[in-house]
Amino acid sequence: MTYTHLTVPTHFIEVGGDKFAYRRWGNTLSNQPPLFLVPHFRAGMDHWDPQLTDGLAEGREVILYNGRGIASSSGVPRNRIEDMADDIALVIQALGLQQVDLLGFSIGGVQVQEVALRHPQLVRKLLLLGTGLRGGDPRMEPKVLEVASHPVPTIDDFLYLFFGRSENAKQAGRAFWERRHQRIDQDPPSSAAVAQAQMEAFAIYLQPLSGENLYAFLNAMTQPTLILNGVNDIMIPTINSWHLAQNIPNAQLLIYPDAGHGAQFQYPERFLKHAIQFLEE
Repeated sequence: MTYTHLTVPTHFIEVGGDKFAYRRWGNTLSNQPPLFLVPHFRAGMDHWDPQLTDGLAEGREVILYNGRGIASSSGVPRNRIEDMADDIALVIQALGLQQVDLLGFSIGGVQVQEVALRHPQLVRKLLLLGTGLRGGDPRMEPKVLEVASHPVPTIDDFLYLFFGRSENAKQAGRAFWERRHQRIDQDPPSSAAVAQAQMEAFAIYLQPLSGENLYAFLNAMTQPTLILNGVNDIMIPTINSWHLAQNIPNAQLLIYPDAGHGAQFQYPERFLKHAIQFLEE
């Protein structure tokens, strides 16, 4: 049976006494390694865009994943980025995979950076979307924390947090919102404990670093890396993407116009072309 984002069943794999939820589908005949996706703050598997995941799955297997305690996964949510990264590595290994490409969005982006640094043998390529870095610039619009903490995010919350300010950007945001709610058996929402743990983890990760080159630790990340952001990310300032591109040796940076934190959701066709070219070259 051929699955899609909307029809692939949810499976569970036990690691360290907890059950991690995942969905896996796509082109099993490809010579490409699976693409393992790690989502944004509080997000589960249904916060991805089906247009993107199905488009990527045409050329490789795609794996969506809920971290420990997130949405349909069991356990106590992690409150350290390094522990989240180790969980990802354990799940990859438990799935019997020798190597994957990793795509991380927002807080998922710092998690996959740590996987690449702590478990480099597992990672072939990296895609870092709307994300920051250890010791990075934490400045965000003051309203962000209020909106991001709403128990049940609305479409207006997503338009403010993820998309550009023009009417075209808002139309793209509404189209994304409709696509991501098409699946019937949606993942349950994450608990308040997940939000608290992730906020603690990110706050610790952003504590200022000292030294002549603050981001020299990124020099050890030798995997080919694609970095994407919108020109005005109000959640994780776009300058962080520039710092990533300057310090990861084999990185390239894309900045989409009139876009914010979720640039890949605002320009799904453009992002698919860029991502597929990067993964296959």
